[in-house]
Amino acid sequence: MSTQSVNGAPKSGEQRLEFDALNEGGGEKADVSLDMILDVPVTLAMEVGRTRISIRNLLQLNQGSVVELDRAAGEPLDVFVNGTLVAHGEVVVINEKFGIRLTDVISPAERVRKLR
Repeated sequence: MSTQSVNGAPKSGEQRLEFDALNEGGGEKADVSLDMILDVPVTLAMEVGRTRISIRNLLQLNQGSVVELDRAAGEPLDVFVNGTLVAHGEVVVINEKFGIRLTDVISPAERVRKLR
C-alpha cells in the first residue's frame, strides 16, 4: 500500500491503494485514494441459512411454525457486504446483544475473482 499523494509527496493519514488497471492498457498501475470512499455506508448482513418453499407453504406459516434451513447447527454463518460474501463467523452474545466473531475472512483477491 502506497502512502504517496498524486504529486508524489506523502500525505499524513491518507490511505491509498495501488492496483493493476483493468482497462485496455493492461500493465498500467493506478494509484487510488481510499479516503474518498471510507465514509460510504454499506449493508452488512449475516445469514444463518436458506430454504426454498412454495407460496402455498409460505402462506400457511404462523406463530410457532418451524422452517428448516439448509445449514446444520454449529456451522459458521455467512457474512455479506452489499450481497457479496466476505467472511464466515460464529454467533456471540455481548452484553445481551448478538454479535458475530469472524472465523474466516475471504481474501480481497478471491472476492474480486468472484465478481468477474
